Amino acid sequence: MKLVCSQAELNSSLQLVSRAVAARPTHPVLANVLLTADAGTGRLSLTGFDLSLGIQTSLSASVATSGAITLPARLFGEIVSRMPADSPITLSCEDGSEQVELTSVSGSYQMRGMPADDFPELPLAQAGTPIKLDPEVLIKGLRATLFASSGDEAKQLLTGVHLGLDQNGLECAATDGHRLAVLRLQNASSSEAELDVTVPARSLRELERLLSSRGGSEAVSLFCDRGQVVFQWADQVLTSRSLDGTYPNYRQLIPESFGRLLQVDRKGLLSALERVAVLADQHNNVVKLTSDPAAGQLSISADAQDVGSGSEAIGAQVTGDAIQIAFNVRYVLEGLKAMGCEQVQLQCNAPTTPVVLAPQDDSSFTYLVMPVQIRQ
Repeated sequence: MKLVCSQAELNSSLQLVSRAVAARPTHPVLANVLLTADAGTGRLSLTGFDLSLGIQTSLSASVATSGAITLPARLFGEIVSRMPADSPITLSCEDGSEQVELTSVSGSYQMRGMPADDFPELPLAQAGTPIKLDPEVLIKGLRATLFASSGDEAKQLLTGVHLGLDQNGLECAATDGHRLAVLRLQNASSSEAELDVTVPARSLRELERLLSSRGGSEAVSLFCDRGQVVFQWADQVLTSRSLDGTYPNYRQLIPESFGRLLQVDRKGLLSALERVAVLADQHNNVVKLTSDPAAGQLSISADAQDVGSGSEAIGAQVTGDAIQIAFNVRYVLEGLKAMGCEQVQLQCNAPTTPVVLAPQDDSSFTYLVMPVQIRQ
């Protein structure tokens, strides 16, 4: 294998695929990046794969001799990142050898790799017709839901985001058992196909990051087959296992009607909560929200035993009787940050039943939070 490529392109491609390299590899080759040079296409392909998440990208290179080898991701990345950005890099490796030489204007480095045959094959489930998704719509759906997925590996299915596609559009949903975020998006796909899959949040965070950084409106092709999900666009591929099991029927958690409704300024509520959260964080993260229909306001308070207490009040349009309800402040803050609206509605029935936060002018996003029971 022998090729010449740009330091900047190689460096950024390495940083991209290194996110899928295993931190604690079960096999030595999983700590490596696979390099495949193709003289026919004039491209160098890089792949990182930890058996769960796989990322592949390619860059243009002048390839004198085709070939493939794997190199230690961390060492290779650190060497390339420190090479001069204005100098091309030459990569060469004799046939049958595992020794790779990197040369730039500043000097040359030798690295020992491992055979490409040892590297596990990336599952590219490209059988059947791909589902074409609008990247902007997909990014919006992921940003609105990823934060609500669970970090508890014991709740395996809840560590993912559920993607459902039908003739009405794409629905993204995530829950950790304490809160639920659902976003329904129109015009998400040009395909007639239906989709019902739960993908690990870790994989989707990488997908959101990759799609956000690239720009462009080229559709993302999604292939789903035998426990594998493959997202493909431009010269990039992200593969992930899907999570086994039937995702909870989250629709039945959302109350059909509400006896109490508060409408408040989202930024005002967010700012007040962030200030009161300073005290809530000292104790148990709990804030109390108390509505006052007569005064037309909502008060937010926290009481941190032996430390202090604090409260703020903001204007609110209050429908229904007064209520005092308590929440984990982090859950409410994260939900409000996921919305881009000016006015937000807080809908509830009783201090112990689910509360729904939703943008005033947008019915496509629903954020449900379970209250915390407070001992009087």
